[in-house]
Amino acid sequence: MRRPSRSFEIALSAISCAIAALALTMGCYVEMLLGFGYVLAVFALMVPLSKDFVLGNVLAAIGAVLLAFLFSMSVFWSLIPFAVFFAFHPLVNWLQKKYVKTKLMHGLCLLAKAVWFDLAMWLSWAVVFVPILGMNNATWYPFVAKYFYLVLFVGGTLFFAVYDYMIFLCQRSVNIVVAKLRK
Repeated sequence: MRRPSRSFEIALSAISCAIAALALTMGCYVEMLLGFGYVLAVFALMVPLSKDFVLGNVLAAIGAVLLAFLFSMSVFWSLIPFAVFFAFHPLVNWLQKKYVKTKLMHGLCLLAKAVWFDLAMWLSWAVVFVPILGMNNATWYPFVAKYFYLVLFVGGTLFFAVYDYMIFLCQRSVNIVVAKLRK
């Protein structure tokens, strides 16, 4: 099987970048759609990985974050969690699936990614949610402030374990869809 052309990689990555940037911009302007925008952007960034275009994925992720930042400068803080974690998580999963063979190493990779996720959520909490969005005025804030690290590291890690497994399944689905589109 021959490798797809360089122009195909560029086109696929550009489409991926455009969809991700549009989804992120939409999520920035309509707060209710922020989560949907993140998920759609992650799915879009999985498309170059379905054809093993690593450089295309990296450039699409960087381009999507930069374009979304330019289109939504007034609410750019909504992009911080995506730029720090979600944009590059599919690539790390792809690398793990391709190069890690033992169960012990898969466990260590899951642990490292969970720490990365927890640190990204801590950064988002410290930089965005409390100072800018004023979450310290919410009724649940005293409980979370008192048990912040427990909530973050236990709850965040459990959430991440489910999210990571689901992203592996989603990458498999994207691979199947892209393979059918090519035929």
